[in-house]
Amino acid sequence: MKVLLSCVHIIVSIVMILAVLVQQRKQGGFSGVFGGGTQPDSGQWQRFTPLTKLTIVLASVFMVTSFFIVFLN
Repeated sequence: MKVLLSCVHIIVSIVMILAVLVQQRKQGGFSGVFGGGTQPDSGQWQRFTPLTKLTIVLASVFMVTSFFIVFLN
C-alpha cells in the first residue's frame, strides 16, 4: 500500500510540475496574485482556465497523498 501511494505521489508531483511550467505568466504582479484591484466575483471557478483547474486538483491530490504517506509511517 505504501509503495503504491508513493508511486502515485511521485506521478502527481511530476504532472503538477509540468502543469505549472506550461501555464502562461500573468502580468499582475503581487496585486494580481493576491486579488488586489479586482471586484468581488461570484463565479471565480468558471473563470479559471482548464490548466489552472488541473493544477488546483493536482495540488489537492498531492496534499492528500502527502498526508496519507505521513499517516502510514
